[in-house]
Amino acid sequence: MPPRSASPQVTLVCCSLLDGALAVLVTDRGAALPTRALGARETPDAAAEGLRRSLLGRVSTWQGQVAAMRAESALVIAYAALVPVGTAAPTGHRWLPVGRGGAAPLIRAAVAHLRDRLDREPIAFHLLGPQFTLSDLQQVYELLLERRLHKASFRRTLLSAHLVEPTEAWRSEGRGRPAQLFRFSPRRRRGVQRAVRFELLG
Repeated sequence: MPPRSASPQVTLVCCSLLDGALAVLVTDRGAALPTRALGARETPDAAAEGLRRSLLGRVSTWQGQVAAMRAESALVIAYAALVPVGTAAPTGHRWLPVGRGGAAPLIRAAVAHLRDRLDREPIAFHLLGPQFTLSDLQQVYELLLERRLHKASFRRTLLSAHLVEPTEAWRSEGRGRPAQLFRFSPRRRRGVQRAVRFELLG
């Protein structure tokens, strides 16, 4: 008789920023990704949402299915979730920079998933707080793309796409002049919105 398959599992790849690097949420012991079994009458989306809420409450702002793959005898359905910078890890977990744990297949798949949607969904904005500088935003795009962006082209494209609006707040950044803070505020336009692409350097 063939071995009985284990219950499907849902794994969550929670991504955030830590000291200027992309980081994922892992357990203190073994650095495993948060995982739970899929209930008999539960959809994968509902299971992933429940897992995220049990870990982070209502902090996370975006979540999407990444891939489904078989690990040993169980089907694993992976989801990526974006968490704003500065969010504390829940008890029993810690943030691990992707550079130190990026070899895990599910983490690589999650990062690739985010990169593929970067020009179609507000991925980068969900990793920042409600207000940010344009330099903050550019650094997130560069981090996810693993490429440098031309500063003037980035800002011109960003503003022409009406994705951000300035606030009345400013933030001091060293000896230079203070930087104005912006917020995500896409302007609704008629018709199909085209993908936002940025000029890449070398």
